[in-house]
Amino acid sequence: MTKERIQSFKEFYPYYLNEHRNATCRLLHFIGTTLFFVCLMGAFLFHQIWFLAFAPLCGYGFAWVGHFFYEKNKPATFQYPLWSLFSDFKLYFEILGGKENISGK
Repeated sequence: MTKERIQSFKEFYPYYLNEHRNATCRLLHFIGTTLFFVCLMGAFLFHQIWFLAFAPLCGYGFAWVGHFFYEKNKPATFQYPLWSLFSDFKLYFEILGGKENISGK
């Protein structure tokens, strides 16, 4: 049995949320995405391009720890890299705006 590939972002985002039900995993994603933005701002504000090298390390590092040790699943990044990245940002801003919460409930 082969699993059909998701064809749209609208279809992907509910799958993404289902893969991020663990509160610690969501918290680690939130921390990693915050640090990603800090690295981007640091590169811009301090004119230090080397900050950009740390941006994906922070974002993915925290997220992958959340998946491997808390959610116990494989990050969606491996199969859907762009939709996963867009979903990380969408969830981040939904949490900031109060539409979603860290607990996933």
